[in-house]
Amino acid sequence: MSDQSPPPGWTPRDPDTPEEPDRNGQTERSGQRGGTGRTPKARRPRTGWRRFVPGWRLALGCLLLFALLLGGALVAGYLLVDIPPANSAAIAQSNVYLYSDGSQLARDGEVNRVNVPLSQIPRTVQEAVLAAEDRDFHSERAVDPKAMLRAAWNTLMGKGKQSGSTITQQYVKNYYLGQEQTVSRKVKEFFIAIKLGREESKNHILEGYLNTSYFGRNAYGIQAAAQAYYGKDVGKLTTAEGAYLATLLNSPSAFDVVAHPQSRARAVARWNYVLDGMVKKGWMSQAERAATRFPEPGKIRPAAGLSGQRGYLVEAVKDYILDRKILDDATLAEGGYRITTTIDKRRQNAFVDAVDEEMVSELEPGTRKADRLVRAGGASIDPATGKVVAMYGGIDYTKQYVNNATRHDYQVASTFKPFVFTSAVENGSRTRDGRLITPNTIYNGDNKRPVVGSSVPFAPENEGRISYGDITVSTATDLSVNAVYAQMAVDVGTGKVKKTAISLGIPENTPNFVSGPAMALGTMQASVLDMTQAYATLADHGRYTPYTLVEKITKEGATVKLPDRTPLQVVSREAADTTTSMLVSVVDNGTGTAALAAGHPAAGKTGTAEQDRAAWFAGYTPDLVTVVSMMGQDPDTGALQPLYGALGETRISGGGYPARIWAAYTKTALEASEPEDFDLELEPGAAQSPPPLPPADTPEQSPDDEQSPGPPVRPSRPTGGRNNGGQSQGGQSQGQNQGGQNNGGATTQGADAGTSRGADQGSTQGTAQGTAQGADQGSAQGADAGADTGTTAGPQGLTQGGTTAGRRPLPEFVE
Repeated sequence: MSDQSPPPGWTPRDPDTPEEPDRNGQTERSGQRGGTGRTPKARRPRTGWRRFVPGWRLALGCLLLFALLLGGALVAGYLLVDIPPANSAAIAQSNVYLYSDGSQLARDGEVNRVNVPLSQIPRTVQEAVLAAEDRDFHSERAVDPKAMLRAAWNTLMGKGKQSGSTITQQYVKNYYLGQEQTVSRKVKEFFIAIKLGREESKNHILEGYLNTSYFGRNAYGIQAAAQAYYGKDVGKLTTAEGAYLATLLNSPSAFDVVAHPQSRARAVARWNYVLDGMVKKGWMSQAERAATRFPEPGKIRPAAGLSGQRGYLVEAVKDYILDRKILDDATLAEGGYRITTTIDKRRQNAFVDAVDEEMVSELEPGTRKADRLVRAGGASIDPATGKVVAMYGGIDYTKQYVNNATRHDYQVASTFKPFVFTSAVENGSRTRDGRLITPNTIYNGDNKRPVVGSSVPFAPENEGRISYGDITVSTATDLSVNAVYAQMAVDVGTGKVKKTAISLGIPENTPNFVSGPAMALGTMQASVLDMTQAYATLADHGRYTPYTLVEKITKEGATVKLPDRTPLQVVSREAADTTTSMLVSVVDNGTGTAALAAGHPAAGKTGTAEQDRAAWFAGYTPDLVTVVSMMGQDPDTGALQPLYGALGETRISGGGYPARIWAAYTKTALEASEPEDFDLELEPGAAQSPPPLPPADTPEQSPDDEQSPGPPVRPSRPTGGRNNGGQSQGGQSQGQNQGGQNNGGATTQGADAGTSRGADQGSTQGTAQGTAQGADQGSAQGADAGADTGTTAGPQGLTQGGTTAGRRPLPEFVE
């Protein structure tokens, strides 16, 4: 009989213990598994955050499923996406530019493309393009997923939009698809590039890329670019020239050093990057690299359809669109857009007429060599909306292709001084001895007075080397005294002054925008349009509204989104309005009296750049801001030149031709509206008036008895322009005869040929009777002539370099 005893270590079956199912569905009794005799540990349930973490089996399953789906999508995309025919961009359309009323301003976009085989393109030019755009083109695949991911990451991290596309992808975008930035386009580009890379050779793709890329100047393809920039066929391009054309592929508009001289440094840096890449790839020797010099491109040859002001306006609108990344170069060049600008056709014509009548008609380049140098630029903004309503770029875009309203290579001179005072009020600044800076604060205005408190030694020279002694800030603004404003900039803090100027609308990257006492004299090189923006902020009581040249952009019924332009209060109303009150005095009593011919209450500031290379007038009424500048430039070399002798004048000042152009334009632009006074809220103490003038019959005083100038008195508005009320009636004839020489004798010439400034300073410059008569009768009819045409009836009591306090300088020494 067999032994029925259980094996060792086996727990006897308890008939009362129920059986439990195991993992395989089998049953076993509680406490009995595997015959081991050991009771298994119960699995702990997950608690806390562990409950939300999938197990490794689930994670692996999801990963495999994702890979399967991705692979399926790639296969499906490859099978479903075909290589399409060439897109419309390969035959670019025109863009239509419209005035604000909807009438056509201009049309551009005529296709300039000549396809050439790769064999006609020098190898060094091909290599330059590869060094700039895709150095591993010959060895890489058609797409580079790692580069695409890296570019997307850098874009998300705020390092700017970056391209992760290979040359194959760029060619697909140029020739088969379009420039729109959409996910669907990017997906199609990906699959078409893969197919194209499998079906076509690298040389075929490179040839297509070189023939379809946009190089700026309306040039599509390398052959058109060679002609547009160097006037030669592509086969004759040097390595240096090829490298520059390759540079343009990155940003055609920004890197054209002729159209945008302010971008020259960036363009040259990019050109050096291309050449260094060629050396790194072994396509160029170090010796060749060292001997290579930057190849200056030729002049722009604009299309005939963009003659007159049209070309300037179109280029300014394009720059606005590209700079604000509304569209990129290639997308805009693709064409088909209807672009409604903010340009008011009537005011635009008025601006052109004003320049023609006041300046161009006076030029005699055949007999006066200096007249060949004269350029003019202007911009006009509605301060309430920020819309640019008119712009003057030059005499003709087909003759002078650089837009004088947007260039950044001339100093703004004394038109910067109001920003210094605005900053003083905004920051509650005080003088070195603790006095609050207001229009009535006394400063020393002596010529070459060393600035106190500056880490940089600076002793500015006043215009005409005039020493004024102790004068108010208001008088220093009227006469544009450098010594006062250089000291004020240091008192306020040059960093604060720069911050205020940027807040008003001056771009931070403006050339020569350096913090220091000299900045008060306007050493920076802002454009006319930039200055108009800043003055528009002052005119709108310190409220900054970003300017715009574009009202609307549409294409095939779709509207392109424009940047937000929400107004922002950047300085207090008191700071802006107190500045305006002083600039009203400049027009009424100072260097800007020619602006009175507009027939509207106005504020403004004159300026004359170093060596008289530019003369400015920046002025505004409550509802229109306009800046006009005259500039000197050699038409052959492009070098900046002084304006000495131009238009038959010894010197060109901001209170002369620029102010007269401003007045003529403003008068016409506002002819449909009634004159409106400024509504100003001033800082405490700003409205305090200096002591009044003595009676008209007070005998002549000695310098020791001179009193402070009286409150400014707005003269009656002139009845005519420069000829009617300027030189003939008010400026020279009546101003000199009645107020200057006859009634006041030699000493009464302080009336300064009858300008309204005589009303303020007359008692300190000659007999009060002569001053009063000369100022009242001369300025009312033609205040512009006395200060701005260089009449001989100037103040003889003030000698060059003298020290007599408070005297008005000769007209030729006034900006």
